[in-house]
Amino acid sequence: MVPSRSMGGDRNVTSVTTFVLLGISDEKELQLSLFPVFLVIYLVTLFWNLGLIILIRMDSHLHTPMYFFLSVLSSIDICYTTSISPRMLSDFFKDKKVISFIACATQYFVASWMGQAECCLLAAMAYDRYVAIGNPLQYSTIMAPGLCWKMAAGAIGSGFLCALVETVTCFEMFYCGANVIQNFFCNITEIMSLSCSNPFISQMILFLVAIFVEFGSLIIILLSYGFIAASILKISSIKGSAKAFNTCASHLAVVTLFFGTVFAVYMHPSSGHSTKQNKFLSVFYVIIIPMLNPLIYCLRNKEIKEALRRVMKRTPHLSQ
Repeated sequence: MVPSRSMGGDRNVTSVTTFVLLGISDEKELQLSLFPVFLVIYLVTLFWNLGLIILIRMDSHLHTPMYFFLSVLSSIDICYTTSISPRMLSDFFKDKKVISFIACATQYFVASWMGQAECCLLAAMAYDRYVAIGNPLQYSTIMAPGLCWKMAAGAIGSGFLCALVETVTCFEMFYCGANVIQNFFCNITEIMSLSCSNPFISQMILFLVAIFVEFGSLIIILLSYGFIAASILKISSIKGSAKAFNTCASHLAVVTLFFGTVFAVYMHPSSGHSTKQNKFLSVFYVIIIPMLNPLIYCLRNKEIKEALRRVMKRTPHLSQ
């Protein structure tokens, strides 16, 4: 810490230039045993998401709006987990997990950007599923490539602007005392609790962003699925209804996992969870979900399995 400013005009105080992350655990042996587990999870996340992006680009049968959005989702998940996992893995070998003020702000900005972009993208994907089921004959006309690109750019742009505003207002506050973050990454709610400034403005901005992005996206998703349910009920055959529902099942599972964990992490009272429970929820939200998303979409997806077979046939050395 370095001298910064005077408080009350009569004495100097020091400003925080670094934060200390407590990490997932303070037990050295447990940290060393957790390292290979989280390393494998990170590598699997990269492999599955990159593999899905490459497969979608290589197979022309997957050049549809749904798979375009899925490739964007995989790109977001790669950036999201990479903003946190590599540093977390290196911290397993450190006794004191120190992160600079700028590095902490950068980590939060990127993670927040990707997380909020994913919220908006899941809403766009819900609208895509509504159009596919509610207006199948006009689907290709409505969901033209130009609109898909605009929706994806809007999701990423909205996430960028909201994350930028949050980061600037939070990290412009004055930090002069405690600098220990009770987590393995820079969590804004915990950072704000360490500030010597009045956090009211930053808290209001966080609240407004949550209303605009998280709740706004969730409302769009709920409305889309309301219309989807109404469209499915109009289908006379059971087989047709089941087929229509199957096209939404993967997205619905991803939405449930994502928003369920987000609300569990950020919407509970401050005394509602212990530090260990908060860390567990954070691990699931930040590390596990990006790994599960491509698996959920691929597990029961016949089109992706068939595309994989076609690609392997075109590249004989992969099928041998």
